[in-house]
Amino acid sequence: MSRMNGAVCVVTGGARGIGHAICAAFIAEGARVLLTDIDADAGAAAARELGCEFRALDVRSEADWAALEAHLPAADVVVNNAGITGFEEAMRPHDPENASLEDWRAVHAVNTDGTFLGCRYALRAMRAAGTGSIINISSRSGLVGIPGASAYAASKAAIRNHSKSVALYAAQQGWAVRCNSIHPAAIMTPMWEPMLGEGPEREANKAALVADTPLKRFGTAEEVASLAVYLASDDSAYMTGGELTVDGGLLAGSAASPG
Repeated sequence: MSRMNGAVCVVTGGARGIGHAICAAFIAEGARVLLTDIDADAGAAAARELGCEFRALDVRSEADWAALEAHLPAADVVVNNAGITGFEEAMRPHDPENASLEDWRAVHAVNTDGTFLGCRYALRAMRAAGTGSIINISSRSGLVGIPGASAYAASKAAIRNHSKSVALYAAQQGWAVRCNSIHPAAIMTPMWEPMLGEGPEREANKAALVADTPLKRFGTAEEVASLAVYLASDDSAYMTGGELTVDGGLLAGSAASPG
């Protein structure tokens, strides 16, 4: 039996990667999905492929969220997935000493502000029914420091903490609206492309990037999506303010690595 039969779900950053996989998993579970993305062409193509609705959405824009609220005033599930690392256009410094304020703000505008606006929309969309699930995609980087990606790590830590504030706020209102975060580590998505390179060194780079991961491999977007289905469904009805890591054992500690 489908776990999300008829649920109305909004997913940000759904054109590719983890967001795309979440949309596909929700549809497979019987949900009605609204796929959103800032890239209108890629988003529309993904929606056609999956057989769902598409709407262009810049998560940084309060006006875009207001337009979505007018278009879809009620939602059962909202997944705040859209995010950037800051390395999409070029490999610029993102360490605490040399990162520019402009680059810092650009990462936070998408990751932190976008999640804040998405949670606000979700609460307003769910308040009438008093039920729903908000799922925020944080990162392993939101649980530990990342010297070379300080803005990204700080933004993902903010998402983790804000998820708990949203969960407590909803509970204070007497609603059965839940908010949880997912913390992926190395998941093979287009976000990693700038760091992998091309040619003979690509496989060596992939191996180096997961060398400290006990399971010695990248995770898949589908493995993250399966956690999103769990958090979106009644299977997790007693879980709010929680966090799920999907990291191949990375945060378990170096002693967990096989010999």
